[in-house]
Amino acid sequence: MQKIINTIDWQKIELLPVIVQDNSTNEVLMMAYMNKQALELSLTTKIAHYFSRSKQRIWKKGESSGHIQTIHSFNIDCDNDTLLIKVTQKGVACHTGRRSCFFTELESGKVTSEVEVKSEAMYGVIDTLYHTIQERKLADPESSWTAKLFAKGDNTILKKVVEEAGEFSFAYKDNDEAEMVYECADLTYHVLVALAAKNISPDRIKQELARRFNMSGIAEKNARAD
Repeated sequence: MQKIINTIDWQKIELLPVIVQDNSTNEVLMMAYMNKQALELSLTTKIAHYFSRSKQRIWKKGESSGHIQTIHSFNIDCDNDTLLIKVTQKGVACHTGRRSCFFTELESGKVTSEVEVKSEAMYGVIDTLYHTIQERKLADPESSWTAKLFAKGDNTILKKVVEEAGEFSFAYKDNDEAEMVYECADLTYHVLVALAAKNISPDRIKQELARRFNMSGIAEKNARAD
């Protein structure tokens, strides 16, 4: 196994680009990255595992959605620094709910495939909202509020976070449950915009909360003080 893994020129690259192709049709489904551990897991299990740069962890494709990829072959390129794998895709490959991640024509902006599965059903509303916010980075600021926030920059993004936190606090002070829910939704959205601006996936927040789960609040604060 290690001999195969060491075929990769890891001195040139820390993360191995991986092109994912449908085994039956040769359609290109997606592009992702593997580190050594993800490659070893993929070789061992024949189920695709990748390293997520935004989540900063290894993830099994389909771990949330159930849309796993069974690998039929691994092909390395002539420079030993890019991998092509052929897979059987269960469900869809793209987080948008489309069969492939490549569904937008660059020159015209035309969307060439339809959504097959609702993404919020696969990933939950928070992750779906985060990905939607990421997609809005390149949208027209005249037609997208999210794009307008990105265009105005960090100060506007942070001002909205503070503003919404304040409005949530006032709703709490007024003991207005409906308003608290409404303002918390606004605050969550604007925090996600701030995270997206720095390309920090909400999955990393979940990881941090999980790390603290069996740690008392006092112990966690003391650990940070150290």
